[in-house]
Amino acid sequence: MVRADARENRARILAAAREALAEDGRASMNQVAQRAGVGAGTLYRNFPTREALVLAVYQDEVRRIAGTVPDLLARMPPLEALRHWTTDLVEAMRTKHGLGDILSPDAQQAISEQSYGPVIAALTELLDAGKRDGSIRPDADPGDFLHLTGALRRAATSPQDRAPHMLALILDGLRPHR
Repeated sequence: MVRADARENRARILAAAREALAEDGRASMNQVAQRAGVGAGTLYRNFPTREALVLAVYQDEVRRIAGTVPDLLARMPPLEALRHWTTDLVEAMRTKHGLGDILSPDAQQAISEQSYGPVIAALTELLDAGKRDGSIRPDADPGDFLHLTGALRRAATSPQDRAPHMLALILDGLRPHR
């Protein structure tokens, strides 16, 4: 069992790393440790390499995003919940893409493999809620939707952010034909 202080240190390190890497993808391990208020030894015990830290930040973000689905569905209709959730996902994808030069190809592959299941499960929950209430067509597929989010990420990084408009078109295409 992990001690409470060790869990708190890990959480502080992840939060500090998320902030530092968002500001500057080249932030050093020492900068992260200072921002987290921990010593270098504590940082390296938790994350022996910079790549391990970046992977953990991304995995934590995927868990956070996937975990928001029940709350979103409790607060809003499925299509609106999907819009909010997808916006968060695209932002996380942009961050991951920005960190690509930090990670080896193997680490990038690991991120994709580890995030696929939780993301598909979250999308399935959102799409199924819409299918149940009739706001989403019955043939909507989470894998297809996930592929479309790749285009949204690219559109979000263009000089004029086209992602919100493209997302509106995608969501409109999910509505049942009447």
